[in-house]
Amino acid sequence: MARILVTEKIADGGLDRLRAIGHDVDVRTGLSAEELLEAIVGAHGLIIRSSTQVTAEVLAAADELMVVGRAGIGLDNVDVDTATSRGVMVVNAPQSNIVSAAEHTMALLMAVARNVPQAHAALVDGRWERSKWEGVELCDKTLGIVGLGRIGKLVADRAKGFGMRLIAYDPFVAEDRAKRMGVELLPLDQVIAESDFVTIHLPKNQDTLGLINRDLLLKAKPSLRLINVARGGIVDEAELAECLRDGTIAGAALDVFAAEPTTESPLFDLPSVIVTPHLGASTREAQDKAGDTIAAMVELALDGDFVPFAVNVNAAEANETIRPYLPLAERLGGLFVSLAGGLPDSLEIVTEGEIAGYDTRILELAALKGFFGGISDEVVTYVNAPQLAAEHGVEVREVSSSTSTDFVNLLTLRGGGHAISGTLAGVKGNQRIVNIDGVPFDVPPVDHMVVIRNDDRPGVIGTVGTLLGDAGVNIADMDVARVDDSDDAGRAVMLIAPTKETPAAVLDELRGAPGIIDVVSLNA
Repeated sequence: MARILVTEKIADGGLDRLRAIGHDVDVRTGLSAEELLEAIVGAHGLIIRSSTQVTAEVLAAADELMVVGRAGIGLDNVDVDTATSRGVMVVNAPQSNIVSAAEHTMALLMAVARNVPQAHAALVDGRWERSKWEGVELCDKTLGIVGLGRIGKLVADRAKGFGMRLIAYDPFVAEDRAKRMGVELLPLDQVIAESDFVTIHLPKNQDTLGLINRDLLLKAKPSLRLINVARGGIVDEAELAECLRDGTIAGAALDVFAAEPTTESPLFDLPSVIVTPHLGASTREAQDKAGDTIAAMVELALDGDFVPFAVNVNAAEANETIRPYLPLAERLGGLFVSLAGGLPDSLEIVTEGEIAGYDTRILELAALKGFFGGISDEVVTYVNAPQLAAEHGVEVREVSSSTSTDFVNLLTLRGGGHAISGTLAGVKGNQRIVNIDGVPFDVPPVDHMVVIRNDDRPGVIGTVGTLLGDAGVNIADMDVARVDDSDDAGRAVMLIAPTKETPAAVLDELRGAPGIIDVVSLNA
């Protein structure tokens, strides 16, 4: 059972899921910075939203923390670099609020085009100002989308229904992909210059902070209206206010601000501005999705499994072809440490066959997780496994080949003069060890295996069976291969999968038995 600290309001469904599987869910909302430092001690998981600041100081105090879960998209309140250096996984729920954010963007787009809040406020205040709040149509206008990711794409899809021309800036989107969306890619300054409306959908980072400023807006039409439902700070609020006051652009609608919560801004007194208090994800549906998603991600992280939405794991999401090989890669990593007898200077993770055509970085991480899991005192995760390899001076290389001689797919770990290979076989994808140090086998792997090199003569297998049987060690699976190599002519190798770990005394007894040359215990 793990203790999970929850410092902000999360939908009950997700928290109930964690409680149902036996975790201690410790909900403490409204903590001060000092109180958080005390509460985080002993926590294995931390679930937050946008207010809790997960700083280097907080992470240093988190002596047992394995995962930080952000129920939402943005991570500017989490020190991801420090978390990574400490082996703490950071996960979010990137798809939980994309529909809500896109719909709120459309709401603000319509509101800023037709001056809906201003007209409403005047009327309820007793003023009939029909001519003052004349608006503009969206049809045939140009919408510039800055950031064509998940939310930007949804906005584009919805804006098509209004008959708008769509242009966008996103250096990470291919031109062909944008064309399939019905969007024309242009440089940022050209997007600003040609647009009647511009909507922002970028992450907040060093490259985007203050990206929308006065110098850029001076290139715009006087009729431009700006919408930001992304992150505060991407738009320079003070310079935007100047541009609105002097008529450089016509209006703006903002849901996010550089400092939140806030009730003061140079924008708040301007009649051409519409503001909302970070409502982009504030729908019942988005809250439920975020809570359910982040609970599932935290559960996976605490179980040591692959987490699809881990932001500080250097690998692509495992697809349906790669995912079944993750447990095999981890088990091979654990067995290989015993086979190699220590840490090799380099470790090659070799993929052959169909799987080699995919992004296999996650297989490398799984192998390293198993590799260091057997020798490290600390918990090894997909996050800190590469760091442990660097600290131990193990050079990791990934080798791929689209062809495999004997198997549809083959995964091999190689280094220090040793190698172990495995694959998945049959309809159920059962794990199989198929080669160790060049000797072919066909044995399902277990956590404790025994490799025996022996003279190829009658009676040796019987001796091994008798010694293990007398010690109460049952053999679940076993394979024997003859060695045709000239250096080992007349030799054979057994790979044994016992039902439990073979005691050290029994291994020593095997080593001293007639005909036995060498005995190696492999422990995953």
